[in-house]
Amino acid sequence: MDLLLPSSGLLFWMSLTFFIVFFLLWRFAFGPITTMVSDRKAFIDESLRKAHEANERLANIQKEGESILQEAREKQAQMLKEAAETRDAIVEQAQEKARAEGARLMEEAKAAIEQEKKAAIADIRQQVATLSVEIAEKVIRQNLHDDKSQMDLIDRMLDGVAAS
Repeated sequence: MDLLLPSSGLLFWMSLTFFIVFFLLWRFAFGPITTMVSDRKAFIDESLRKAHEANERLANIQKEGESILQEAREKQAQMLKEAAETRDAIVEQAQEKARAEGARLMEEAKAAIEQEKKAAIADIRQQVATLSVEIAEKVIRQNLHDDKSQMDLIDRMLDGVAAS
């Protein structure tokens, strides 16, 4: 039974030692330990707050990045649309200029052909007039008695002109 029940002297010294250790711990250890735990708790709370702020900033940055990316896509689409419109306008201008140039060249060609036609007609008229005068002169010089002689002379003259 002595094992289960301590003696009163032992109980006194154990209690005295416990209270002395408790007083020393209370006086010198519990304050710094409590302060250290409070400081650690404050540091952890501050770290959690900063992590939460960092997560919020990251979310805001991601939103801003997405909005910037969307804005860049919209600007790209607008620029592509403007480029296509500019290209179409340039192509239309080039086609219109080509049409105008083609029409101008066609008019110049028609004018040149008309001028050459008039020159050819004038030349033919000149040749016909000269030929007629020559034929008339030769016919008058010769005293032709019948129509057959006159026709033979005209045929020979035309053959001479055709050969020249």
